[in-house]
Amino acid sequence: MMETRDCACGQAAVRDEAAAWFVRLQEPNVSVEEQQRFDAWLNEHPQHHEEFQLLQGLWMAADLLPTSRLEALIEPAPTRRERRPLLRYGVAASVLAVALGLGLFSGLNHSGGYRAEFATTLGERKHVALPDGSVIDLNSRSRLQVRYEQHRRVIELSAGEAMFSVAHDASRPFIVEAGSGKVTVTGTRFDVRRDANQTRVAVEQGTVKVQGSDAPHDKFVNLAAGLGTAVDAQGNVLPAYAVDPAQLSAWRNGKLVFNNASLSEVAAEVSRYRDKPLVVSQPDVASLRLTSVFKTDDTDALLKALPTILPVAVRTLADGSQEIISR
Repeated sequence: MMETRDCACGQAAVRDEAAAWFVRLQEPNVSVEEQQRFDAWLNEHPQHHEEFQLLQGLWMAADLLPTSRLEALIEPAPTRRERRPLLRYGVAASVLAVALGLGLFSGLNHSGGYRAEFATTLGERKHVALPDGSVIDLNSRSRLQVRYEQHRRVIELSAGEAMFSVAHDASRPFIVEAGSGKVTVTGTRFDVRRDANQTRVAVEQGTVKVQGSDAPHDKFVNLAAGLGTAVDAQGNVLPAYAVDPAQLSAWRNGKLVFNNASLSEVAAEVSRYRDKPLVVSQPDVASLRLTSVFKTDDTDALLKALPTILPVAVRTLADGSQEIISR
């Protein structure tokens, strides 16, 4: 039985909340507000993470079993269609119990591997659970491929940004490949962002090893919690530097946090959440600094606020994109 910080009744309440969120997030029409409420609930206490990851792990285990086995585990009922959302959790739990008992469970150490691909569109965020209990949060306009093998777990981040919460497994390192960079861990929590000219890595918990994708095995930079680095297009890894954990994960709560950021950095970040890019052509304007907080789903508010904060103006170009210019 899983250890908890409270009594059994407290554990049951958290488990019920996790089940309710699990069922709701299976539906296709989850609003941004609901996603934000879920993110807030998930971050309230480590036990919320544990219970939700358990549910997702159970359901992933169900997906890895043959359809015939799943059908055999579903108790026939005349109202089965009406109860389908709640049945999914019950079936997943039943599948795990039976599979463990029969030696059929193939989620954690299955030599045949596991493959999947996940992506998000403009303004979308996605919470993904993997068969080993690891969790990925995908930011807007992101795409990655998952490949689990017998002796390693490999993620290829082909676009965008992702936060990884990795289940510890010393026998199978968790490797994130992003452009010219590679991150290797056995269990931790970190963020990887792939930009056009570099890959950025920042660690919230634990430690990671960062190296160029073609670098020798013994050439790398170690990062502990609160540290970050970047890998340039040639595979060179910068020395570690301090990062702000709150700013690191702000996007998961729908926020853009700028702490003395240059306007060129602001424009690049904001462009990830807009149909058309935001640009800064003038070097003197690009070097101006901004400290503020905005919502990822309302970047127009940022553009309206900029001229009241800095000596700049925002103009719309012929192609529909916008440019920050000197006022």
